[in-house]
Amino acid sequence: MLLSDARPYAGWFDGLGCRTLADLRRLPRAGLQRRCGPALLAALDCAYGDAVEPLAWMAVPPVFDVRLELPERVEYAEAVLFAARRLVVQLCGWLAARQLSLAAMTFELEHERGRQAVPPTPLELAFAAPVRDDAHFMRLLGERLARVELPAAVIAVRLTATRVESVAPPADDLFPEPGGTKETRARLFELLVARLGTENVLRAAPVADHRPEAANRWLPLDAQAGKPTGGLPAAPPRPAWLLAEPQPLLMRENRPVFHTPLRMMSSPERIEAGWFDGQLVARDYYVAQDEAGACYWVFQERLSSQADPHWFLHGLFG
Repeated sequence: MLLSDARPYAGWFDGLGCRTLADLRRLPRAGLQRRCGPALLAALDCAYGDAVEPLAWMAVPPVFDVRLELPERVEYAEAVLFAARRLVVQLCGWLAARQLSLAAMTFELEHERGRQAVPPTPLELAFAAPVRDDAHFMRLLGERLARVELPAAVIAVRLTATRVESVAPPADDLFPEPGGTKETRARLFELLVARLGTENVLRAAPVADHRPEAANRWLPLDAQAGKPTGGLPAAPPRPAWLLAEPQPLLMRENRPVFHTPLRMMSSPERIEAGWFDGQLVARDYYVAQDEAGACYWVFQERLSSQADPHWFLHGLFG
């Protein structure tokens, strides 16, 4: 007998001469239920089709892992792009059939096997937002392949969807957002990362330092900068463009000059910091305006040994 519910009573059934399901079925049901319980009768009825057997469907995780042998050896990474298109088209069809979008994938270049075996060359691609656009996939792959130096000829390629997500299809807006949507900007960043490298596409993250030149640091786009513990205090106006180095200003009739004499439009904002790392600054910052109405961020040094402290231009307002 193959019923798991009958195994605890196997010795008793052998004593009765029951060795098949048919032998078990011929026994009185009332006595069998009193001796073995209702679970055995339920399993017996399911085995003969007299009762409905609930089946738990096996949920197979979505997997796309396709390999393609190339008809001949390929010596240049850019030439692999033609074969990659075939796999990308299959991938997009697979995503569309399952209502999925791709968040990350691996494109692997396989080289010679045997005595002259060379490890595969993997290209990892992660997306800022899940997508399933074949043109976008091909554009990113093309940029990555253009930067790859092959250690050996390519004999096969492999495309694997390493992370997928269920995403509702986007709805077109009646009034498109000026400057593009969030998705189009994310695709632009992905293209820049693929073309220039992760280390060359950075974003500014704030740093708890009052000195303007030290108030931020540069991180990769996908790096976590951490969250501030509390709300940021209200600050006076800050320029949209901060110069890399403060620019000295000429003086004319006791007024700093940048193209034309500047007129102070704000009260001084005093910034003193840097004593803890040996880069002490002591400055009075002002919002200044020239004769054409353009506004600038200027400061006067307070630690100058000269009788007339110098003035500097540090930023430009938009």
